[in-house]
Amino acid sequence: MTAVNIQMHDKPTPLGCDPADLAWVESTVKQAGTSFAAGMRILPPMRRYGMYAIYAFCRVVDDIADGTAPLAERTKGLEDWHQRIAELFAERAVLPTEPLDRVLLATINFFSLQQADFDAVIDGMLMDTQTAIVAPDEKTLDLYCDRVASAVGRLSVRIFGDSSENGDLVAFHLGRALQITNILRDIPEDAIRGRLYLPADLLERFDVPKDPIKALSAPGLELVARIMAARAQDHFRTAFATMKICQPRSMLPARIMGASYESILKALCKRGWGADVLRKRPHTSLLGKARWFALSYTS
Repeated sequence: MTAVNIQMHDKPTPLGCDPADLAWVESTVKQAGTSFAAGMRILPPMRRYGMYAIYAFCRVVDDIADGTAPLAERTKGLEDWHQRIAELFAERAVLPTEPLDRVLLATINFFSLQQADFDAVIDGMLMDTQTAIVAPDEKTLDLYCDRVASAVGRLSVRIFGDSSENGDLVAFHLGRALQITNILRDIPEDAIRGRLYLPADLLERFDVPKDPIKALSAPGLELVARIMAARAQDHFRTAFATMKICQPRSMLPARIMGASYESILKALCKRGWGADVLRKRPHTSLLGKARWFALSYTS
């Protein structure tokens, strides 16, 4: 995108984008009701709309992966996104025809985002699409977490204002913490869809069936989940500690998002993973999130 491309409005706009395109990505975030919205709202407009674009991209590819279309159609939809991203990174990228692509192009250029991170997100969605993930080995689970969560973190920290190695380290640990929390929260919902993201070695150690539905009533599920929760907590702790050696202002959105999710993890641990409570959603409050936000500075 050149200076000529972005100077097309009477008044300056965030990222130099058409107001209608900006409204499109913003509405996608608002309609999703994401818990990450609070972290995005504190950003100045340029960075905020950049994050809206990243979230909208993730929402679109996730909807393709989780859709009801035939496998071949969903696979093609995701592969098409590989091509769309490649075109945005082409040396002479032309202005795209879709609102999301146009805001993504501006975001990529303004914040020097990496094509590999977008491709990783798409590949993570393809992992879910090609076959239901059931009791993966540790290496596969970690790769999945990196693709669907930490890659998003690497894109995000650059928009927040930190492109350092420590910023990437925050993305590494916070992404894994968030994704493991998601896995622990969504065990029943994933089981209905034939998925079980808990690692095979832990399931075997505690005699939990690898069948997603049968696993729900296994006594050993509680122990497996608590081990995974401890892993997530370690990642939260390391992420917050690493934030201290990054630019404080740049890390504030990541800290807010991390604290929000840590409160969910704490609520899950309080509730437990017994068959009698497994389907109860964990209760969190603004006060609880504020508490974990404050405590994140002492991690």
